[in-house]
Amino acid sequence: MEKSPLCTCRPGATVWLTGLPSAGKTTLARALAERLRGESRRVEVLDGDEMRSSLCADLGFSRADRNVNVQRLGLMAEVLARNGVTALVPVIAPYAADREAVRRRHESSGTPYLEIHVATPVEVCAERDVKGLYARQASGEITGLTGVDDPYEAPEVPDLRIETHTRAVRECAATLHALLAERGLA
Repeated sequence: MEKSPLCTCRPGATVWLTGLPSAGKTTLARALAERLRGESRRVEVLDGDEMRSSLCADLGFSRADRNVNVQRLGLMAEVLARNGVTALVPVIAPYAADREAVRRRHESSGTPYLEIHVATPVEVCAERDVKGLYARQASGEITGLTGVDDPYEAPEVPDLRIETHTRAVRECAATLHALLAERGLA
């Protein structure tokens, strides 16, 4: 019987970027994706906002719906990563238990998973207010804004904590890239 050739594909991984709204998660993910693509890596950015308008359009922002949202994204990321894609997932994912369930899913399939805390203070996020959420919350137009009047459980021991308010995007992406390289994932 002839042996099949060894797979020459590179390992995939899920890089889960969690943090408050306007923390810089998506900006960082897109900068890292560009760098990885420049190295001929297969990369997908599963942006939380984009996924909410398609894959998760049926969900609201209750705790139960947030859990379902995170688990759907976690499953999609794990399938991609298991098949050699680096899945970058910039999503708030406010509850530690939901993120831990995603980590366990990855561990059970032997798929690399990194949790990155984009640790930007709420005051800085409110100044950035990329989507106008903080202004809408302050005016009473919306409630349940993560980190303001709804909880955000910051990771206690993330694989990496990045403070986007103290460093340039390019530098933050380089730090994250270095972690991937250190783990044999870049």
